[in-house]
Amino acid sequence: MISTMLKGKLHMACVTQAELWYDGSCAIDNDLVKLAGLHEFEKIDIYNVSNGERFSTYVILAEAGSGTISMNGAAARKVQVGDRVIIAAYGQFQASELADFKPKLVYLTEENQVERCTNTIPAQVA
Repeated sequence: MISTMLKGKLHMACVTQAELWYDGSCAIDNDLVKLAGLHEFEKIDIYNVSNGERFSTYVILAEAGSGTISMNGAAARKVQVGDRVIIAAYGQFQASELADFKPKLVYLTEENQVERCTNTIPAQVA
């Protein structure tokens, strides 16, 4: 059996740009791309915490260390600069791979600085 699992995410990234007339995609600081285990041109899902929009696009690289999170093309209509978003990528894994599988979870500040990195999410309590 193949399971689709969260492979990596940037949690609570802050949108720094929205460029309607740029090639459609999401430009992400190259350092953040690497930390979350993402790849250039990889499909990603965007969950806009600020307005509830959910959409898919792909990664393009922005300058390392810039903190850039830019929604481009049609995606620019789904956000406002300053919105907080979750950027997630998924992978498909064989059952035999799941025992050692750990996602790369990167938590960001409002300035898109790394707050912490982990590979677990604590159990939610009531």
